[in-house]
Amino acid sequence: MKKPIWRLFDYLKVYRPEIYKNSFYAVINKLFDLAPEILIGIAIDVVVSKEQSFVSRFGVTDPWEQIIFLSILTFLIWLGESFFEYLYLTGWRNLAQKVQHLLRIDGYSHVQSLDLSYFEDQSSGRLVSILNDDINQLERFLDGGISSLIQTAVAVIGVGSIFFVISPQIALFAILPIPVIVFGAFWFQTRATRLYEAVRNQVGDLAAKLSNNISGIMTIKSFAKEKEEALSIEKDSLAYVQANKEAIAISSAFIPIIRMAILVGFIVTFLLGAKKVIDGELAVGSYGVLVFLTQRILWPMTTLASTVDLYERAMASAKRVLDLIEEPVDIKSGSFTAPNLQGAFEFKDVSFQYKTGPRILENINIEIQAGKTTALVGGTGSGKSTLIKLLLRFYDVEQGDLSLDGVPLEEYDIEFLRKNIGLVSQDVFLFHGSVKENIAYAKPEASDEEIVEAAKMAEANSFIEKLPEVYDTIIGERGQKLSGGQRQRISLARAILKDPKVLILDEATSAVDNETEAAIQKSLLKVSENRTVIVIAHRLSTIVSADRIYVIDKGRLTESGKHADLLSNNGIYSQLWNVQTGIK
Repeated sequence: MKKPIWRLFDYLKVYRPEIYKNSFYAVINKLFDLAPEILIGIAIDVVVSKEQSFVSRFGVTDPWEQIIFLSILTFLIWLGESFFEYLYLTGWRNLAQKVQHLLRIDGYSHVQSLDLSYFEDQSSGRLVSILNDDINQLERFLDGGISSLIQTAVAVIGVGSIFFVISPQIALFAILPIPVIVFGAFWFQTRATRLYEAVRNQVGDLAAKLSNNISGIMTIKSFAKEKEEALSIEKDSLAYVQANKEAIAISSAFIPIIRMAILVGFIVTFLLGAKKVIDGELAVGSYGVLVFLTQRILWPMTTLASTVDLYERAMASAKRVLDLIEEPVDIKSGSFTAPNLQGAFEFKDVSFQYKTGPRILENINIEIQAGKTTALVGGTGSGKSTLIKLLLRFYDVEQGDLSLDGVPLEEYDIEFLRKNIGLVSQDVFLFHGSVKENIAYAKPEASDEEIVEAAKMAEANSFIEKLPEVYDTIIGERGQKLSGGQRQRISLARAILKDPKVLILDEATSAVDNETEAAIQKSLLKVSENRTVIVIAHRLSTIVSADRIYVIDKGRLTESGKHADLLSNNGIYSQLWNVQTGIK
């Protein structure tokens, strides 16, 4: 498998022109940056050699005029260096922001397209960590680390070339530390890769724990478990600290090794160059250039450790981000759309099992007629909600066939399919925002009148009118400022406003009182006109008027029929009815 850096480069092909351009700016900036040391050596040569200096070869013989010429040249070089520094800094930083945006949007969009089976073994905190922390880590490398690597390479090549022109012998000794430094960098990279992957994984675990605890703060408080949870977070945080500690130990050991290698190279250049000047084999100005450039080629390498450290952290993050983006999607969308969808579903010998766990459904044969109300009844874990997930293509059937209006469900365009199905789940999810925004989620262009009408049909308008800001009241994350029954009614209003061809009610009135439930049932009679309605209910009193009732027990279809017929069968349905009505 390709290394993360090449995977990232392949992924960012749309930005390659900018990468090349910004790299060019960084190269030119470094070349300008090396020039002042050369000019200092030339100036020393002018002071020592006067009319016979290196500059005199260009027609300027007066020493003072030579110094003025060098001053002007220095000004122009510093101007050029500053100009290209501005270009590469703004170029890389802007590119870093673009890449960060691209990865976050692509990552989030891909997460939304993943099958629900993917989320069975994933925590929301880990995914947030990848889409936020890891992408930010990558942005920090693109912001400064990559240009530092480019400029270090240019310094080595540029200065090394000048050394060989002036004195090949000194050049050989001066560059001796470089292999040590490069070897040390690769040794560090090999050791650090594993450590930084562990660091990023630990970050994900910590973020998952924090996210989970914040979401469940009410449960934590109700069980007075604040201290225990704080200790649990402390344990995960210390694990993160330990993972970082091991990585820091490796990176910190790299710097002293580099400094000693640099010292050797500098002393050799210093002594050998001085000896050649004393022996008359090397000009004083050239000696000055070598001494100054030794600093330029070697001392910047002390930052190589921190740059490689930043690189390794970024590549560990890039791997996690790209792995997420490249996670395969098993449920593929079809292309079929029906101009006049009827809403008739049919299960034929359908069996299903989640990736981890026992078989949930076994040879299910159910016909849901268009425009009728069909109820699914059964105990907890019988498979009723799984049937709904199959209808929405959150999962695909393992065995058997599932069709809508006679067309296999997998042939439908997924967006078209789900836009024509309204789901009111027992586990209501509301967004942080106003009541109006949550009801209008399915139809943002809806008028205020349509929103109020949907709320009235869901028996929600009466309590909404009593809220501080009425429909503009902010309800908090997951609607935490509302009661369970109020959240369910807003969720129902949202589905009614959507006006789908198929309406699925999964225990949609489980959290409301009997009086409100009766009012909602009355409204649903209007809502269900010319619409396929599928109801999952534990309270059998809510489905007595259903056109057909299917009884599911341990993943198998055991009974079907109307309410009166099922009562006369004296089967599971009859037993449930007797328990709920108090009949022995």
